[in-house]
Amino acid sequence: MRAAVDESTFRQTLARWPSGVAIVTTEGALGRHGMTASSFCSVSLDPPLVLVCMDRRIRSHHLIEEHGVFAVSVLGRDHIDLGRRFAGMQPGVKDRFEDTGWETRVTGSPVLADAAAWVDCKVRHAYPGGDHTIFVGEVVDARVPRLVAPLLFHSRAWGQIADPLPDAVTVADVGAAGRLALRAAPRRPAARLLDSLADAGVRVRLPGGRPHFARAGEDRVLPVSALVPGPDEAAAAVASGATAVEFTVADRHGTLGVPLAGIPALISAVAGSAVVVGRIPDALNPSRAPRVLDLVAALRGAGCDEIALEEAEHTDADVSPDQSSPLHLRLLLQDAVQLAGAVPLRLCLRDDHGLGLVNALTAMKSGVRHFDTALAGCDGTLDTERLLLLCSRMGVGVPVESGPLAECRAELIRLVRRGRPRRPA
Repeated sequence: MRAAVDESTFRQTLARWPSGVAIVTTEGALGRHGMTASSFCSVSLDPPLVLVCMDRRIRSHHLIEEHGVFAVSVLGRDHIDLGRRFAGMQPGVKDRFEDTGWETRVTGSPVLADAAAWVDCKVRHAYPGGDHTIFVGEVVDARVPRLVAPLLFHSRAWGQIADPLPDAVTVADVGAAGRLALRAAPRRPAARLLDSLADAGVRVRLPGGRPHFARAGEDRVLPVSALVPGPDEAAAAVASGATAVEFTVADRHGTLGVPLAGIPALISAVAGSAVVVGRIPDALNPSRAPRVLDLVAALRGAGCDEIALEEAEHTDADVSPDQSSPLHLRLLLQDAVQLAGAVPLRLCLRDDHGLGLVNALTAMKSGVRHFDTALAGCDGTLDTERLLLLCSRMGVGVPVESGPLAECRAELIRLVRRGRPRRPA
């Protein structure tokens, strides 16, 4: 019977279906071999079965048939070169396994040590499928070596996950109260401003862990946070009315903050009465990316309710080499979001050199839903209004109405100006 669809059309059609990329390997009496494949999927949970489809003309098919075993290593987004090598796209390579970390498990088939995931299988069934054979393997061992975004294949091109924009974002102000305190603004008007900002749904960080400014006659709690240096101050902040307690993790000798070993005591001092936010300083510095990812995993394991990544302040006139670019931020967040798991990631961006909104958009597309900002862009932190305006223009829900926020901004500017010391005549 004549084929209903020609081969070229069939290939073009299937190319529109995105899939993950894996390396299928086997090893036995006839030697070791591996190839890149996208025709891999699960079959059954009980017993655990997976399948791979292999072209009957290639060597991998013959070896799997003879050895009766195979392994599948799922590639991460940083494995593009490895995927190309095992796809035969790098001429001159004599040993595809050279200079790469491979291990052998139960069946003896090689698995990639830093894969996104791998399964080790014994062939249980082999079914004919046209010019391919469908090998069904019983999984005898499996691991997830690291949490990393997967490598994708679509339209004959290698790529990465492009996350959609979020339905909504939240913001927390980390600059207005401190700015007012530094400018010695009048306490009562400043209290009213911060009260209004918190009442609008923006969590406000108060300097020194002071209690929130509750309006007279109203028995309610407004969202406020306190940045604390240790457990005692955390307990005092909660007793004073803080709904969130923040701390900076000290990850280098001699730096200020809470050491990793001290985090359990701080969380215990809060006793579930407030959200605990672990903050990682200079988190967007490209040279610190591996350490930042380690800290994200450590803060999650310690039990933090939120993890905040802070961009360091840059004072140079030109773009600093350690300043985050949207590309670096994208790569960092792909792994950080995976490592954080169910723990929300916060991002505190600077607006140096006009990159704040670009980085914010990149972060939203990378899975970040929570931002630390500052009313009127205090001290170079990303401007709350500008971020929310961007969100509103892109159909992303925002927690604050523009009218009340604009009033808060105008009042902040007025109070800051009013609090400035007068010049002597």
